[in-house]
Amino acid sequence: MYLTQPLHRSLQQRPHEVATICDGRIVTHAETFDRVGRLAGALRGVGVAGDDRVAVLALNSDRYSQIIMAVAWADAVIVPVNTRWSVKEIAYSLEEAGVRVIFVDDAFSALADQLREQCPRLEAVIHCGDGATPDGMLAYEELIAGATAVPDAHRRGDALAGIFYTGGTTGFPKGVMLSHRNLFVSATACAATGAWSAEGTVLHVAPMFHLADLASMIAHSLLGGTHIMLPVFDPDAMLATIAEHRVTDTLLVPTMIQMIADHPQLADFDLSSLRNVMYGASPISEALLGRARAAFPSAAFVQGYGMTELSPVATLLLDKDHDDPVRRRSAGRAAPHALVKVVDPDGNEAPRGGFGEIAVTGDHVMLGYWNKPAETADAVRDGWMHTGDGGYMDEDGYVFVADRIKDMIISGGENVYSIEVENVVAKHPAVTQCAVIAVPDDQWGERVHAVVSLLPGATLTLDELREHSKKDIAGYKVPRSLTIVDTFPMSGAGKILKRELRKQYA
Repeated sequence: MYLTQPLHRSLQQRPHEVATICDGRIVTHAETFDRVGRLAGALRGVGVAGDDRVAVLALNSDRYSQIIMAVAWADAVIVPVNTRWSVKEIAYSLEEAGVRVIFVDDAFSALADQLREQCPRLEAVIHCGDGATPDGMLAYEELIAGATAVPDAHRRGDALAGIFYTGGTTGFPKGVMLSHRNLFVSATACAATGAWSAEGTVLHVAPMFHLADLASMIAHSLLGGTHIMLPVFDPDAMLATIAEHRVTDTLLVPTMIQMIADHPQLADFDLSSLRNVMYGASPISEALLGRARAAFPSAAFVQGYGMTELSPVATLLLDKDHDDPVRRRSAGRAAPHALVKVVDPDGNEAPRGGFGEIAVTGDHVMLGYWNKPAETADAVRDGWMHTGDGGYMDEDGYVFVADRIKDMIISGGENVYSIEVENVVAKHPAVTQCAVIAVPDDQWGERVHAVVSLLPGATLTLDELREHSKKDIAGYKVPRSLTIVDTFPMSGAGKILKRELRKQYA
């Protein structure tokens, strides 16, 4: 299976049904097929050849999905760019990947001159926005209109599909190489669990450069769905779109879920069409889960745990598991395409309930890191991807993610897992979002420090938070200091950047 395969299938089975809706544009499957073939021809016309890397720096749109398909159609490799990066970070990824052609939209066209200066290999910039095409760039719609469709390369199997740059939340970006097989194994298995609706309508509000959204796009394309794209996550726009278009499925991260669940006009929107909410990127607190299920009463909730290197899913926590007070604190069990185990520092499998590093194997494990053989060898050993996440597995195979191993707090010689503390802090009625980190402490070595944001008009003192937390966790795990903030530093995938918090409060 391969990225362009669903295009051929949809052309056969539902050519005149709606494929995408974006900014007033309604495009059928037949029209998408034609546009992708023409865009692939245009890429060939500007010099893109087999295995060349083509980047896209843009907000969500129907054109973004067409670009991904056209790059594969032209026998090339897609490099999605994190829209939250600095020019320096973007240039690093483009240069390392050897990108010669890049698509930019209106939001990022102003960066083109700087990227050209810092990326000598960059030969062509294609403007895929709605505004006037800046000087020195090629116009997206003009390229399609003037090009002749070329035959699909049918790039498949272990052929490289994309280089997805990730630093996770702990390090400098690395280019994760994923094949067509990697991507389809993961997406197909998730679709098979019923996590997505057949022939449903999926709303894309998570950034499309992020692999989780690409996985949802692939799964819904296989299931014959309609895709609606909003350029960025906006709670008002999302709620209005669900109500207007009777959206059935969406992918969110907990920060988005929190903003929807606490939206002051939530009751004004008809959200009864929503059947499935997939969430991931970071754990969801029990308190937020309760509010989320109340906000979307017709929806099933499924948590996907994984990472870019796993295309991206390793485990799934199904909707029925959320009803169990213990299991809903887990990341679920191994997805149908994955094998998961917990290993000790020597690589031996830990006994059930024993703490260790989570490791995963299967046909969804990455090909490796681009131009980084040493890092690849360190991460993938005997076919097992070592995630860097610490946790344990219970007797029924449910995986409990305790923490990033690097995020573990050691206070007075005791191990404290920040996720456990965060789940308790998040239950406080004044708290909307929280992160727990280690900060240096003269007495304890490290102390538990809570960073929280509050509901409008709410107040919270350290003493109040400590009294609240002592009801559920041991005294040594209770926060010893507190900072209240309005916003958190966030990654493009919606994760709180704890490394930035540690720098700030060190």
